[in-house]
Amino acid sequence: MRGFQIGSAFGIPVRINWTFLIVLPLFAAFIAWDITELVFVINETFSATIDSEQLTRGYLPWILGLVSALGLFGGVLLHEFGHSLVALRYGYDIDSITLWLLGGVANFTDFPEDWRHELVIAIAGPVVSVLIGIGSYAAFIALPSSVDPVRFVCGYLAVLNIVLAAFNLLPGFPMDGGRILRALLARNQPHARATRQAAAVGKVFAFGLGLLGLFTNWFLILLAFFIYIAASGEVQQTSIKAAFEGVTVDDVMTPEGDLETVTEDTSITDLVARMFDERHTGYPVVRDGDLVGVVTLDDAGTVEAVERDASRVGDVMSTDVKTISPDADAMEALRQMQQNGVGRLPVVDETGALIGIISRTDLMRAFDVVQKGGLPPSVGRSGSEIGLT
Repeated sequence: MRGFQIGSAFGIPVRINWTFLIVLPLFAAFIAWDITELVFVINETFSATIDSEQLTRGYLPWILGLVSALGLFGGVLLHEFGHSLVALRYGYDIDSITLWLLGGVANFTDFPEDWRHELVIAIAGPVVSVLIGIGSYAAFIALPSSVDPVRFVCGYLAVLNIVLAAFNLLPGFPMDGGRILRALLARNQPHARATRQAAAVGKVFAFGLGLLGLFTNWFLILLAFFIYIAASGEVQQTSIKAAFEGVTVDDVMTPEGDLETVTEDTSITDLVARMFDERHTGYPVVRDGDLVGVVTLDDAGTVEAVERDASRVGDVMSTDVKTISPDADAMEALRQMQQNGVGRLPVVDETGALIGIISRTDLMRAFDVVQKGGLPPSVGRSGSEIGLT
């Protein structure tokens, strides 16, 4: 979930995805258009007597819509901080919190497999939403009728935060309720199997939610699609993590002896010719066995054809190269590829010498082998021990 950072709190970066910039004004507009209906709901819920007519004059509905929408997403942000601060308390790292089209998401560097930790972390978000709802209701009843516009915002946030908490507790994995379900399922069985079971329930929930959305609100269809795709993705991620338990980069990588490399003095003409003949679009650049950069087809494309004989790889190569140690976990290699948006990582030893490359293809090939029961000699375990079926 990419986005631009707007600040941080407790050491956690807060980001906004571009889709949030679309949904925020839409929410504000929907609230403004439905002021009369929302006032009716608030009055009925809290036995109040807010006058809807005074809230529909001039630009006031649009101001109330924007303030209410900002307050709602502020509650979503605090909801995610509820998850994140409990996770930090347990020692887990949080990469960021991002606001986007469907609300907010806390990006964990490594999500907990201890079912007790996951249970408490998952519950923390809805608890925060309930507390915000209670606080908003307290403000609603404490404020005088002379400030009904403010009371409207407080009443709206009171209702919506309780609804948000209740909805998140439904078993739509990977929503909070689905994570609670996985935590309970993982008490007596492997985490990967519990994930598959919780995801299966989540997919059924998503299907039902999508059907409901056909007859009520298109937003539910979008949410159902996200739940289904996210559940499938987390099952795949968890299965890969379980399969790669105890597997290192050294077990999976393509070794240095099988690599094609170039030097800084290689001409761009020769580089392009090799790319065509060897069907590679990128090469490690080495100097006396040490990795000094990486050159790709895109780099070569920056040089005009008439200048390629005189230009050298050293002129266009990238020197800011993400590398990994051969002793690192295979799952860590996949995580770094995802974070950096690359398809391969050079493997270097403690001296900086290039000893191999690990790619997504290497990882997926190894995953297929492990799934079928084949394991590298260095890993002494069976498929049943990692929860594979």
